[in-house]
Amino acid sequence: MTSGNTVANELAGKRRGWLRPWLLLLLAAYLGMAIYQAFKPLPDGISVASPLLPVSDVAFLADVTYLDAAGNRQSEQAIFDEMLRLIGQAKRLVVLDMFLFNDFAGEANGDYRPLSSQLARALIDRKAQMPGLEAVVITDPLNTMYGGLTLEHFTALRAAGVKLITTDLTQLRASNPAWSGVWYWCCQWLGNTTEGGWLDNPLGPGQVTLRSYLTMVNFKANHRKTLVVDVDDGWAGMVTSANPHDASSSHGNVALRFQGPAVAELLESERAVAHLSGGDIDFDPLQLRGSVVPEGPRMQVLTEGNIRDALVIAVQSAEPGDRIDIATFYLAHRDLIDALKEAQARDVEIRVVLDPNKDAFGFEKSGIPNRPVAAELHEAGIPVRWCATNGEQCHAKVLLKRSLSGDAVLYLGSANFTRRNLDDLNLETSVRLVASKNTPAIADAARWFERYWHNPEDQRLSVPYATYADESRWRYWQYRLMEATGLSTF
Repeated sequence: MTSGNTVANELAGKRRGWLRPWLLLLLAAYLGMAIYQAFKPLPDGISVASPLLPVSDVAFLADVTYLDAAGNRQSEQAIFDEMLRLIGQAKRLVVLDMFLFNDFAGEANGDYRPLSSQLARALIDRKAQMPGLEAVVITDPLNTMYGGLTLEHFTALRAAGVKLITTDLTQLRASNPAWSGVWYWCCQWLGNTTEGGWLDNPLGPGQVTLRSYLTMVNFKANHRKTLVVDVDDGWAGMVTSANPHDASSSHGNVALRFQGPAVAELLESERAVAHLSGGDIDFDPLQLRGSVVPEGPRMQVLTEGNIRDALVIAVQSAEPGDRIDIATFYLAHRDLIDALKEAQARDVEIRVVLDPNKDAFGFEKSGIPNRPVAAELHEAGIPVRWCATNGEQCHAKVLLKRSLSGDAVLYLGSANFTRRNLDDLNLETSVRLVASKNTPAIADAARWFERYWHNPEDQRLSVPYATYADESRWRYWQYRLMEATGLSTF
């Protein structure tokens, strides 16, 4: 009996000895891939900051949804009305880069504006009217569940001669390296298909393959929202937080429309995304750089990590008596939060309006990250209010800084104030507008923020901090872990 046990133990020991180096090899391969994907070089033209350039015809646009004094829901929309107008007069060039471009609604029900079909129809009609128009749409593969679905309006755009470029997200760094360390070895080679789907599409109708889900967990995105188009007297650009996504049509959003040399910089940043995805924009940005713009407001185009740097510098350079107003869908980035607390301590006047993170297309959200962050800001003495959302989201991403000197700087665009959006992970575009606080676009942005802060004429746009206050230490450290690791959707 003893001899039998000895033999069995020897065999088990040999098996363990044989398995151990293979397990170590697999672990090394996993860790090596995860680290490489988290820190690999960025593609050319990504994470840029343009020069600060003269700009003209700058307009601040906003979509606002609120309850009026009688409790009725009101929605004011300007952003896509202006976008449709600009596309409808284009003769030479339209370049549109949009994250969500679909009619998926998740579990939500509502009377949504059909933004996706309206925008697709505008592009198709204009291409038919102007056959020589270079019309390009760049979008994120989430719209097709990473190749698992066929979208009718995408098929129609291609048939009309519009270039449709789906962003190659594999070129980007991993925002969730814990999963990407596995996915790049096991699953990216599998591709995907629109045939044979057997799992429900989590975003809307249809069924998709398991491969769609496996790709989605990488949490990568081309999150940009931009437009470049020719106009009668030159070139116009638009940078926004709004998506042509039907179920997002009631979201609160903002945009800046502008003309001048900064439009060429915006186009060049989009050419970089087209190139990394195997596409091209058949138009030379140099043709846009000859615009003559009078002295006055100036603008800088910022992408990816350069957005973070500009935001943090803006807060760190604020002096006592300066005012900083923030309104954003997500606020989680530690560098920015620390800068805000330090600025508050040196008597910078700061106000923050946040989405309560409770609604996502019929699904209930946990309140992370904004509620734990709001508790931290509140403890530091920074006034916080919540958007009074009713199913929609407070989706803007705005920082407005006004100095005692009368100078002002406005930051807005696609980038939420989170690690995923600001640390060279997602593709993002924002702009920095430097001007006098009396410049119409700056003044309009200031009035927009004041409207949210003060609820004029009994319009219910925001509620006090106490309404959604959550000072749980457990949830605070949960947010910190999710932000640091990428194991989250924010």
